[in-house]
Amino acid sequence: MSPDATGEAGGGGGGGGDLFAANLKGSLLAVASSAFIGVSFIVKKKGLLRAGAAGSRAGVGGYGYLLEPLWWVGMVTMLVGEIANFIAYMFAPAVLVTPLGALSIIVSAVLAHFTLNEKLQRVGVLGCVLCIVGSTVIILHAPQERTPSSVDEIWHLAIQPDFLCYATAAVAVSLFLMIYCAPRYGQMNIMVYVGICSVIGSLTVMSIKAVGIAIKLTIEGINQAGYFQTWLFAVISITCIAVQLVYLNKALDTFNAAVVSPIYYAMFTTLTILASAIMFKDWSGQSASKIASEICGFLTVLAGTLVLHSTREPDQTLSADLYAPLPPKIYWHIQGNGDIGKQKEDDSLPCDIITVMRQDYFV
Repeated sequence: MSPDATGEAGGGGGGGGDLFAANLKGSLLAVASSAFIGVSFIVKKKGLLRAGAAGSRAGVGGYGYLLEPLWWVGMVTMLVGEIANFIAYMFAPAVLVTPLGALSIIVSAVLAHFTLNEKLQRVGVLGCVLCIVGSTVIILHAPQERTPSSVDEIWHLAIQPDFLCYATAAVAVSLFLMIYCAPRYGQMNIMVYVGICSVIGSLTVMSIKAVGIAIKLTIEGINQAGYFQTWLFAVISITCIAVQLVYLNKALDTFNAAVVSPIYYAMFTTLTILASAIMFKDWSGQSASKIASEICGFLTVLAGTLVLHSTREPDQTLSADLYAPLPPKIYWHIQGNGDIGKQKEDDSLPCDIITVMRQDYFV
């Protein structure tokens, strides 16, 4: 992202300097966004825990968290971060902005250690360092993106056959996960909820980037409100964001926040970079060495998130100890009419008996 490199890409010193300044603004906004979003993960998690203690949990379809003030504080914090992220997409390509979201994982992992008692092992520090190093490499080798001159131009990029194929596949996979997988496996497999958020999220970024460019052009005096595509992109953005929020809440309420964050980041970032490369041709005109450097930077960040994930302890959720086989010999208590009886070493129970209560009812 050096001025010289941008000068070559822009065809002149002035154009290159403008592109460098735009990428720098986008990078700073992305870093600020990550800080706010990282904090919001923790605040929302605490709000979900409070709401779950008072009623139905979000993970099983409850919406009591909507009445929890702390959850709304987290939502406002996330909104601030998303606005900063939204503005960042106006200035810099998705290949640069999206990977910087890894910094939010560092923030949430550290805060979870102190506020949620979700232990961060010492090896987790290595994961944080890897995320920072990888993000730096991505910033230094980020591509320069020419801003489309109108929403109509973005629309033509969106209806390319290759991007239409990607969008169709993304919608089909999301519907399959929501309709078939979520009711059956959502409480047991973290990839279901996070997968929905990630796939839909890649489409969210593309539509938000289109809306952001439209707003930027309108502010510069080129009105884009007259294009129906501007409003269509806005509707798509709102719809996708709503779906993401619902399933992200389910994921956070069901699984450990420190587990959700890195997996969500890895899947979301990978799919967003792929979608952006297909739609906006981010890597077009870049040398093989720069592309390789960006990929290495992203893989370094991904390795950091995996290290963070591997050093965390998952939540002991209900699904972890429900329907688990009992040992052949157990001690059990029966209480009735004030009398307590005790039977031990009951060999008459089959080894494959299934519990219907949490195992802490047995001693």
